[in-house]
Amino acid sequence: MVTHEDAHGHGHPHGHGHGHGARPWWRRVLHRLPTHSHDAADRLDRELEASHEGVRALWWSLALLGVTAVVQAVVVVLSGSVALLGDTVHNVADALTAVPLGIAFVVGRRAPTRRYTYGYGRAEDLAGIVVVLVIAASAVVAGWEAVDRLLHPHPVSHLLAVAVAGVVGFLGNEAVATYRIRVGRRIGSAALVADGLHARTDGLTSLAVVLGAGGVAVSWDWADPEVGLVITLAILLVLRDAAREVYHRLMDAVDPALVDDAEAVLAAVPGVRAVGGVRMRWIGHQLRAETDVVVAPELTVVEAHAIAVDAEHALLHAVPRLVGATVHTDHARHDGTTDPHGALSHHADR
Repeated sequence: MVTHEDAHGHGHPHGHGHGHGARPWWRRVLHRLPTHSHDAADRLDRELEASHEGVRALWWSLALLGVTAVVQAVVVVLSGSVALLGDTVHNVADALTAVPLGIAFVVGRRAPTRRYTYGYGRAEDLAGIVVVLVIAASAVVAGWEAVDRLLHPHPVSHLLAVAVAGVVGFLGNEAVATYRIRVGRRIGSAALVADGLHARTDGLTSLAVVLGAGGVAVSWDWADPEVGLVITLAILLVLRDAAREVYHRLMDAVDPALVDDAEAVLAAVPGVRAVGGVRMRWIGHQLRAETDVVVAPELTVVEAHAIAVDAEHALLHAVPRLVGATVHTDHARHDGTTDPHGALSHHADR
């Protein structure tokens, strides 16, 4: 096998979208962006830009949720509402998840080493585990307080303030959720998307606090702890979704549609007779791929290498968030089988 490292910065005028979960409409928009090359400096700039964007989203979220939690905590002290207490605990937990994620984005900027040859992007996945644990802890606290209030009833006062605090919680969480999910999908961070989904559920549970206050207002004293239990259930549901998202990332799962797109793109490259396995994995918020293609038996190494380069370029154009690809070529025998001994690989990074 002959390995060819792409040492040339094969810049060429194109602008192609690379975001998580590509869809045709934004691919068309991103194709109109300025040109770029695939050299190391350009790749580092994009990685830093994505990390900076992720950190910026986290700190803005932390500030907004912090203010929301403080407002709600004051009302909890005044009113004694266990439903609002559960919502406040969840908001505090959601705000604190910005800390491990922020650390992960900063660590992820570090350059690869001889020990960590793929870099430190997996720090985001580790942060995702922390997020899941924090969500689980907030569910335990909210559930415990709700059950305790059912067993030991306590009057709730300042109902109007409780209702207003619930609305404040909804607005704050929805703003944070929209921001985190949008940025997370744009930079391909599963952990940030999971955290955004967490915040969105927090917003819905905040509206449940308003319903609880209304129930107490009409003398349904059980409404407040019952809403606390509903909030606990909502937390458990978002815990399931967030855990599934992080599990898929840790297990190197990718959207099958990405693999389908990659196979179709490779099959359309001139000189490619067949496409073998396509393997992809996320490393932080970036994708890397390996693939096998079959070329004609009479081609020279140079000619087969040119096809591998074309195939790699096609993948970088078509697959969102793909920053590196290794294309392995097999020469087809005249009887239609492949010759693994006449293979070469082309590897390139953006």
